Amino acid sequence: MARIAPNTSPAAEAQKQLDGVKAKLGSVPNIFQTFAHSPAVLDFYMQGSGALGKTSISTKLRESLALTVAGLHGCDYCASAHTKIGEGAGLTTEELKHNLKGQSEDAKTQAALTFAAKTVESRGNVSDADVKAVKEAGFSEGEVLEMVAVIAFNIFTNYFNHVADTDVDFPHVSTSDVRKAA
Repeated sequence: MARIAPNTSPAAEAQKQLDGVKAKLGSVPNIFQTFAHSPAVLDFYMQGSGALGKTSISTKLRESLALTVAGLHGCDYCASAHTKIGEGAGLTTEELKHNLKGQSEDAKTQAALTFAAKTVESRGNVSDADVKAVKEAGFSEGEVLEMVAVIAFNIFTNYFNHVADTDVDFPHVSTSDVRKAA
């Protein structure tokens, strides 16, 4: 049971945003309903999500990064949500499972996931070699910075779900067999 239950009577400002989520997704996932306890937090998420949708990195890569971060943090809610979203973005079942463990059969994607894991594990204190490796894999400096934004945004949702203990309302994906970040 959630430590912070979804808000079933949000302020008008939050309800308007939740109505937009429902129109887009057909329902309002628990994380959004829980964000709605604070219109500022809900707005932060909505604005950030919208901005990340404008990055030059693909939706598939953003979902792969989100899965790697969720796996490292042991966030079943995010692993479940991003598996579902990743399916919709065209990632295969096998790739989704690999991504949750920070792995990919695609070399360029693997470089991004390795960078994500090193970023999480080092709390952002990556080495020159880490940045060089991801750039040598074919990512521009702008794309590297966009990856950092995606990683940080997903850390927020992982931590949010850990604190709130958000009930998973997607087909459940467990992170129990994934190596966790220190």
